[in-house]
Amino acid sequence: MKALMVIQASITDLEKFKTYSMRAPDVIKQFGGKYVCMRTESEQLEGEQDARKIVISEWPSMDAARKFWHSHEYKEIKELRKDAAIINVYIIEKN
Repeated sequence: MKALMVIQASITDLEKFKTYSMRAPDVIKQFGGKYVCMRTESEQLEGEQDARKIVISEWPSMDAARKFWHSHEYKEIKELRKDAAIINVYIIEKN
């Protein structure tokens, strides 16, 4: 069953984060993921004000998303965003 990875991010250092964001898409693709929503405008309809950016990617399975997340290739790139953003990440099984 397919899975979605949902990322909520508050960027704290845009220049540093740009380096990460230029390299991540290739590794995501390498592990079978594809972006569903990236750098798109959003509108909050309910709840407390939340200015975090949202990025959604689709994966062949929960296991594929986990393999990407824990891969050596992604761990190297993830270091590039250290101290550049506050991030929450979820993987959700897609019905």
